[in-house]
Amino acid sequence: MTDPHRARITIERTFRATIDAVWDCWTTPAGLEAWWGPEGFTTRVLSLDLRPGGELRYEMTATDPQTIAFMRSAGMPVTTSVRLTYTAIEPRTRLAYVNVADFVPGVAPYDVATEVAFRADGPNVHLTIVSDPMHDDEWTARMTAGHQSQLGKLERHLADAP
Repeated sequence: MTDPHRARITIERTFRATIDAVWDCWTTPAGLEAWWGPEGFTTRVLSLDLRPGGELRYEMTATDPQTIAFMRSAGMPVTTSVRLTYTAIEPRTRLAYVNVADFVPGVAPYDVATEVAFRADGPNVHLTIVSDPMHDDEWTARMTAGHQSQLGKLERHLADAP
């Protein structure tokens, strides 16, 4: 379980894109599969029920040889099945969800809550992600690096979109 006394993590990014394009990347199977997951991983959406109480189920698979080697050396599977439960949906403004961190060897599963705020700013969209920390500093740093990495993938995807 996360420690309620540890600070939540905040990550901000600005994308040159429409609010509709950024929102679709977060709320459609094709959008999520185009960028979700850190570098060295691909994602396959199994189901998406975009409503409070609805779930996003996906599989994230390590594809890069170095990433595969790291996962195996850490005693973690190369493919992880993930379930997010949406707690709030405000179209083109805010998403909130909880996912179960059940992939850390030797650590009992626990919930991690995340909120994503979308704000149109002229030709850009400002995104703010606020997330619970994980169970310790090392895993919180890994989670933060993972968010930063996947946001880089989102930025490239949006730049390549027509």
